[in-house]
Amino acid sequence: MTSELSIAQPAKSNGGIQLKKELGLFSAVNFILAIMIGSGIFVSPASALKYSGSVGMCLVVWVTCGLISLLGALAYAELGPLVPRSGSEYAYFVDSFGPLHKFWGHLPAFVYSWIMILVIRPAEVAILVLTFSQYLCQPILDMLCMEDPVHADRMIKSLALAALGIITYINATSVKMYVNLQNVFGFFKILACLVVIVGGLYEIILGNTMNLSNGFEGTSTSPKDIALAFYCGLWAYDGWSGVTIVTEEIRRPEVNILRSILIAVPIVTILYVFMNVAYMSVLTQQEMITAHDQQQAVAVLFGERVLGSTSFLIPLGVALSTFGCALTLQFGVTRLCYVSGQDGFMLESLCYVHYKRLTPAPAVILQGLISFAFILAGDIQELIEFASFLIWFFYGVAMISLLVLRKTRKNANRPYKVPVIIPVFILLISIYLSVAPIILEPSPKYLMAVIFMLFGGLVYYWFVYQNRKPERLMGSVTRYIQLLFQVVPPSTES
Repeated sequence: MTSELSIAQPAKSNGGIQLKKELGLFSAVNFILAIMIGSGIFVSPASALKYSGSVGMCLVVWVTCGLISLLGALAYAELGPLVPRSGSEYAYFVDSFGPLHKFWGHLPAFVYSWIMILVIRPAEVAILVLTFSQYLCQPILDMLCMEDPVHADRMIKSLALAALGIITYINATSVKMYVNLQNVFGFFKILACLVVIVGGLYEIILGNTMNLSNGFEGTSTSPKDIALAFYCGLWAYDGWSGVTIVTEEIRRPEVNILRSILIAVPIVTILYVFMNVAYMSVLTQQEMITAHDQQQAVAVLFGERVLGSTSFLIPLGVALSTFGCALTLQFGVTRLCYVSGQDGFMLESLCYVHYKRLTPAPAVILQGLISFAFILAGDIQELIEFASFLIWFFYGVAMISLLVLRKTRKNANRPYKVPVIIPVFILLISIYLSVAPIILEPSPKYLMAVIFMLFGGLVYYWFVYQNRKPERLMGSVTRYIQLLFQVVPPSTES
């Protein structure tokens, strides 16, 4: 079988076997929208309102967080074309720190890939498909009057596992199929947001402005509360850097990365602000906070008040939004697997691509299996929280990478260059968001995150830096994966 793969005439891209450039500007915009708009704006947008204390201050928080996200994304728009590899932060860490020190230079890149590949992204995908299943199953459960939580849980998990299987199949089969479906889900996601906005505007036109008329009345003066309000808002916007993880598959990345950011992030900001206006025009501040505390989707409660017989559109919109987000998150993290496998930081076979479909099938299957395990494990929200604060930590390290590359690659071609004050500002924000959770809400989960990072450092030292890999075992695993998935190493040979 190995010899057959070697002599087969594979599909080629740019003269060799490698990932194809399937994402144009429209798809790149949708990629950002897919990651940024998940379930959060539909399910729990009340956190910022709870801590800010007033409608006026809450809207200020949402607008400001959108501007901060745009500034951070603009810094990544410089990094993307400067380091034209997929993997986002991973690639930036390798290029900026790698040449500086033999051991410490590559450690940040390894720890980043270690955490993202094994914990954060597959756990996020698991939570998203569980949310998708919950909102799709809820009408059925209500119709069947199924009150047994055990049977309901089994139905939700079964559908979630089926959804995960579909997502994994799509990403392993065809990049073009993924792009087409992503564009479709992106349309319905925006449509669901617009349904909420139009419903809110209709209520405002009818004169239901009592809740909004309170303005800044009740604004919290506590520095801790204001800090937590911004913390919640910035987490809702997370995903603004997502397009740079697939740099190698974007057509004309030197142009389209910046353009996609300038289009997508303001769109999300406008949608988030107006959706909050819609929510707060219909629901009182206490109703939104109570719904959030009871883990009830604010958007669903809004739909029941405003949409009447068409209120089913909201849970359907949440389901489609979460499915599309999970599909894109898995697509993105497999590209991190791909580049880290190329560099020897992960299993080499993770960078292998199917000889005809040109998809990184082993990386996709690995992510599917890890998410599968997380779904079966049950409640994994704590798992997300114990490491998710590290995402902004890595954003900060990426800003340091940008500053380092300004010094080490002064003469490199930069289609776009951000003012230096922007990466410095985002670095300060990232320090705050990394430290604030530990100070404001101390928890053992943050210690667990540090321990997991340290363990990753030990793995890096032994298997990567010292290169003490079981060569015979690894060779057997690689050959088995090649035969099983019909994959070959990527190349650019003609």
